[in-house]
Amino acid sequence: MLDRDVLEAAATWYVQLSAAPGDQHERVAWQAWLAKDARHAEAWRQVEKLQRQFAVLSPEVALPALAGVRARRRAVSKVLAVLLAAGGAGVGFYAVEPLHSRMAQHRTGKGERRDVQLSDGTRMLVNTDSAIDVHFNHSLREICLYRGEVLLETAKDSSRRPLVVHTPEGSVRALGTRFSVYSHGGRSDVRVFEHAVELRPAQALSAMLRLEAGQQSGFDQSRFDPVSTLPPASDSWTQGMLMALDWRLGEVVREISRYRPGYLTCSDAVSGLRVTGSFRLDDIDTVLENLADALPIRVRYLTRYWVRIDGV
Repeated sequence: MLDRDVLEAAATWYVQLSAAPGDQHERVAWQAWLAKDARHAEAWRQVEKLQRQFAVLSPEVALPALAGVRARRRAVSKVLAVLLAAGGAGVGFYAVEPLHSRMAQHRTGKGERRDVQLSDGTRMLVNTDSAIDVHFNHSLREICLYRGEVLLETAKDSSRRPLVVHTPEGSVRALGTRFSVYSHGGRSDVRVFEHAVELRPAQALSAMLRLEAGQQSGFDQSRFDPVSTLPPASDSWTQGMLMALDWRLGEVVREISRYRPGYLTCSDAVSGLRVTGSFRLDDIDTVLENLADALPIRVRYLTRYWVRIDGV
């Protein structure tokens, strides 16, 4: 295991480079630090490995707003905590991901999608970076979505058992339907393509919201979002595509970052640029090249797994 001082230095460089991605003097000094000692290079490899495999280093530490000494110290402490939990050996994911999630029956990595046929005939399409358990008994069909996204095409059950999707935020009951649920950041987003579903927040079980075909909403553990119309091609990810119709660049980047290991962001200066197009989700680097050709932006690869989009 690497010394705490070496890991702390690597965490500090991570924060410094994130806060000033275009500072060449910083990069030269960082490269000199890497070359000075083999332990430095090993510590940095652990930082990159955690980014690449699990993306567990908080994006908050990479915001340019971290100009204050206190803010940077807090960010360094967060990164160091992950590295120490990893034991300097790249196993930090097991320390930071809940047990039920990493032991789930159906899991996908970044950029991976899976098509699963359940025992009742229901089709379950699992999107990128997701973890799901399935529990069927004589009276109920339950799907536990710990994180990520799933689209369900429900089959007619001969025993008339209800089908319910549980998330950390609450539950979604299918009413003979085709729908998707995306659990992320303390909320669940639900889109209904056929028939209807019922939403129930975990801490307000007496509350219920019914969504009909062509509608979408979201909820946290206590309240619902307003119901809105489903955007066109909302299920295009099931075909490995992203369809953007007059989206903000920030929205496009946030969506495609789900399919690429590591950290991908864009500056506020260009996040409002409008984007329309179809993009393949299995080749995000090509998507970035196409965006750079079509827009006044520059894609910067600080490392293979650390990418930032700025203005030209």
